[in-house]
Amino acid sequence: MAAGDARILIIRRDNIGDLVCTTPLLDALRAQLPRTWIGVLATTYNAEVLGRNPAVNEVFVYEKLKHRRGGLLAFLRGRLGLAGRLRAQNLDVVLVPAPSPQALKAARALRPGRVIASPVRFPEGQHEVERTFDLGRSLGVKGLPGPMRVFPDPAYAARLRAAAGAGSCIAVHISARRLKQRWPIDRYAALVRELSREAKVMLLWAPGPRDDPRHPGDDEAAKRVVEVTKGANVVAVPTPDLATLVAALSLASKVVCPDGGAMHIAAALGKPVVALFGDSPVARWRPWGVQSQVVRADSGDLADLPVATVLNAVGDLAASTGGSKSPSSAESPETETG
Repeated sequence: MAAGDARILIIRRDNIGDLVCTTPLLDALRAQLPRTWIGVLATTYNAEVLGRNPAVNEVFVYEKLKHRRGGLLAFLRGRLGLAGRLRAQNLDVVLVPAPSPQALKAARALRPGRVIASPVRFPEGQHEVERTFDLGRSLGVKGLPGPMRVFPDPAYAARLRAAAGAGSCIAVHISARRLKQRWPIDRYAALVRELSREAKVMLLWAPGPRDDPRHPGDDEAAKRVVEVTKGANVVAVPTPDLATLVAALSLASKVVCPDGGAMHIAAALGKPVVALFGDSPVARWRPWGVQSQVVRADSGDLADLPVATVLNAVGDLAASTGGSKSPSSAESPETETG
């Protein structure tokens, strides 16, 4: 069967940002192989990234064991049923951008014509968007990756706009999973207080207690920021699900957040971003295709990053957004501090 008529499944069983970084490949497959059927196997955690995406024919969603909400028997039945549905698609190609043993095993179990996996090793300095996009080369995809894209739910966006009020705002997202990506909360509070002198600030966080083993939350941290910035021009918006996070970020004029899913979503929405990086590689994970400023401490630990550095980056970002760049040439100036 010709590549243009193929039935292709992409497996992205990893994190939110990884799936966002796959959207340029999806757009290229749709544009260059328009008769191709494109499916994506995602998780309950990241599937909303592809909500309303016109490049995708179908999104198949499964629940990871660590995120399981129901009984074990129902969980196993759901897994078996999903595998059967996928095998019934008579897949020609399964693409595996993150070739873990589990992902490769799952791909082969679907009995496709071919399994194409990304190499485990790749050039230093290559962005995740570029690394994933290269998977399409074997199917005839040409050119360079374009921008990442996500599509907010209009109903969610309307509700948040009504709650936040009219006018532009700067979004500050404070949640991060990994310890070295967590900026001390008192510094977030100081940042929000300073930013609110010039503009409305939308404070975003993943709700819940920090000790939740499945989805650690930042209710206590957000409460602290709200207390410290009492009287300032701040709107507090918890984001209990991915649809709410996407909708909230879509309302912002610019975004300040740690490296992670929210950062990639903001970039996919075309928002200028100030990205706080811990010890993850900037070249691979920097905001793609938008004006951005990357800040990090020399130590690789955000605990060592001062407020002044982030404020300066916000100022530099505002100065740099007068022009625009193509997605493939957008730069992310990097600031380090000791």
